[in-house]
Amino acid sequence: MFIARADQACGTTPSHRLEARTRDRVRRAVSEHGPVTAAALAEQLGLTPAAVRRHLDALAEQGMVAEREPAAAGKGRGRGRPARSYVLSEAGHHALQDDYDDVATSALRFLADRVGEDAVTAFARERIDHLEQRYADQLAAAGEDRTARAEALAEALTADGYAASTRPVGQGSPLAGVQLCQGHCPVQHVAAEFPAFCDAETDAFSRLLGVHVQRLATLAHGEHVCTTFIPLTSTTSGPSGPTPPTSDERASR
Repeated sequence: MFIARADQACGTTPSHRLEARTRDRVRRAVSEHGPVTAAALAEQLGLTPAAVRRHLDALAEQGMVAEREPAAAGKGRGRGRPARSYVLSEAGHHALQDDYDDVATSALRFLADRVGEDAVTAFARERIDHLEQRYADQLAAAGEDRTARAEALAEALTADGYAASTRPVGQGSPLAGVQLCQGHCPVQHVAAEFPAFCDAETDAFSRLLGVHVQRLATLAHGEHVCTTFIPLTSTTSGPSGPTPPTSDERASR
């Protein structure tokens, strides 16, 4: 008597599972790099453009990604419609969210009602303080170069589920800097109601990088990515702050 394997009994096959894993890779890459074109995704993921477009079409049908209006063609671009680019939709972000979001938000509402908004702010800052302490040694190992420290911060954030990346901006100008992009936020819906989480995170970035940073956009406010501008010189966005102490230095205090 033939007995189906567990994956077959559930209506899946190895090829279907591989397809699903690849589609999830595409979705997460859009989260991290969006707005991004199919060609750019294909290069990053080692897939053919046709395969990436197939997955993007499927994700669009599911409401997971949305097409971003292409920018007008520049002087150096040939004729024709600019390449389509994609960002993660609100539903796509929901799919990446923790199942305990509603519980966390309800708990914070209870705290705010019973104790006050200051208690929520204190909780947010304590949570981010733990994150800052964990990241301090990683950034210290990157040295004093601010770009290298920003890249180290992006790596640390990505390891914690923030899908972070860095992009140079304004190269060769007095306003040169680095954009830190976070394609996912584990506390996005909590931060939408309690902005103290975003404020505490921004302050921690400034301390970790030793310079005043500027938050340009957030997922919590409906943008497709959290964007933070990190100036390469202290004079472009405010005074430079001290380099945060390492965990060993904290322990000695």
